[in-house]
Amino acid sequence: MNVVVCADLVRGAKDKRLKVKGPVRMPTKVLHITTRKSPCGEGTNTWDRFELRVHKRVIDLHSSSEVVKQITSITIEPGVEVEVTIAEG
Repeated sequence: MNVVVCADLVRGAKDKRLKVKGPVRMPTKVLHITTRKSPCGEGTNTWDRFELRVHKRVIDLHSSSEVVKQITSITIEPGVEVEVTIAEG
């Protein structure tokens, strides 16, 4: 899912003829959760292990804030978060 959103953002930026850097892959965060299988706490100690992987990408666009707002107004799939930071300069 993440790749589709990145491709849509880059395609929208290239349609507007903007300078694009990325997507740059950031390190994947892996969150581990270990829980007991038994709800009452009795019996043998059996455990379930779950993990959540968080993948991040950085896309650098060089343009005005109005153009970035137009590009980021695409439909985003559930489970994918997009954060936009506008730097002056």
